[in-house]
Amino acid sequence: MRRWWHGFVAFVVIATGLVPGSAASAAPDVITKLRAVPGLTVVADKAGPPGYWLFSLTYRQPIDHRQPSRGSFNQRFTLLHKATDQPMVLHTGGYGVYFTSPFRDEPTFLLGSNQISVEQRFFTPSRPSPVDWTVLTIWQAATDHHRIVEALKPIYAKKWISAGASKGGMTSIYHRRFYPNDVAGTVAYVAPNDAVNSSDAAYTQFFNSVGTDPACRKKLADLQRESLRRRADLVSRFSSWAQANGRTFNRSIGTADKAFEMMVLDTPWYFWQYKAQHYCRNVPPVTATSEQILNYMNYIAGFDSFTDQGVEFYIPYYHQAGTQLGYPSFDSPHLAGLLRYPGLYSPRSYVPRDIPMSFDTPAMADIDTWVRQQGSQLLFVYGQNDPWGAEPFRLGPGTRDSLWFSLAGGNHGAEIGDLPTAERSAATAALRRWAGLPAVTGSGYGPGDRYIPGLDDRARRQEHRRL
Repeated sequence: MRRWWHGFVAFVVIATGLVPGSAASAAPDVITKLRAVPGLTVVADKAGPPGYWLFSLTYRQPIDHRQPSRGSFNQRFTLLHKATDQPMVLHTGGYGVYFTSPFRDEPTFLLGSNQISVEQRFFTPSRPSPVDWTVLTIWQAATDHHRIVEALKPIYAKKWISAGASKGGMTSIYHRRFYPNDVAGTVAYVAPNDAVNSSDAAYTQFFNSVGTDPACRKKLADLQRESLRRRADLVSRFSSWAQANGRTFNRSIGTADKAFEMMVLDTPWYFWQYKAQHYCRNVPPVTATSEQILNYMNYIAGFDSFTDQGVEFYIPYYHQAGTQLGYPSFDSPHLAGLLRYPGLYSPRSYVPRDIPMSFDTPAMADIDTWVRQQGSQLLFVYGQNDPWGAEPFRLGPGTRDSLWFSLAGGNHGAEIGDLPTAERSAATAALRRWAGLPAVTGSGYGPGDRYIPGLDDRARRQEHRRL
């Protein structure tokens, strides 16, 4: 399965010197209120970038919100505190969270607001032991977010906006579906919407038409075919790399040969997800050496994405994809006679066999229906050339006060600031209106705060889409 990240194969903590309790004198009003919240623990805090204080927090959540007596676990989240009289952005990443290294999501930058970033339930270490995978559902996760909102709204009483990208964008919509009044608006970037899991013709159509140059698509198809023709040599090289780096395949995909075939299938997806059409000039020709071909596949898809060690952290996502979220598939007639493993391209290939999975068919259809018939104050941003946008959320006859944009030629990194002037102005105006702030002047797109190096770096925001 194609991940929403690229080559990000381990949970990373970037040390920033947070010190437990150090904010007591610098921000006594906030830290006292936070410590008074039942179930919330201030793990560490420190002065953050200019104008902010950074808190690393945990909140005690029931393993099963329907049966709280079954036990609980600590869910990690971070807080970029600016002021209690400013709006709050609830950033739902959908995966893990940088627990000690701050970043500011685009809506937070545009609003000059506070920000919470939440780690999704059951991503290590926000996971009970043992794990009951049956309660890793979109409703349970939405209820996690709901409880955090309820706990902190008495402190941050101004308007709340939720935001997320990719799986985090999906998560923000799921939260709104079940708790529509928790926030005043939602910005969902590049959020897939696999409403009918068994109907994936849109993905086949996407790969048959993506971009404006058929030669680019042909180069990627030729690379796939040539890679599979050289399977014996390339798998041998891949296996040698794995052995030298302590990587294995037995718990997830199964063998190096299966992992190699998955990587070949994934290469065009990764290319269009993160690259632009002009990068086709770097695709190796069929006359390239085996080393050049394998190095390119590692550059685009990442060897580690197909190893036990690379998959381990993301098993909660794969489980959700195979039980509720759905999983895209597409036809590859150009690889006829070269593929060995029917059904390989599915979440089941990544989830260990001792973890049961059964698919909840109505789950995504329910979300899609809600967006089209009852959704309100929703803002969707997609990249035209992003495979994950082949089946997007769509506004419907009952959707109110909402906007939908697709960035021409854009990929999985599309943001409001990339849109044409009129569209980014409309998006920014809606976001600020939902947050209870006045519109900006001039172009209509502008920060609610000054740019802060490190905190507002686009590369860091993009990393958070992959974590």
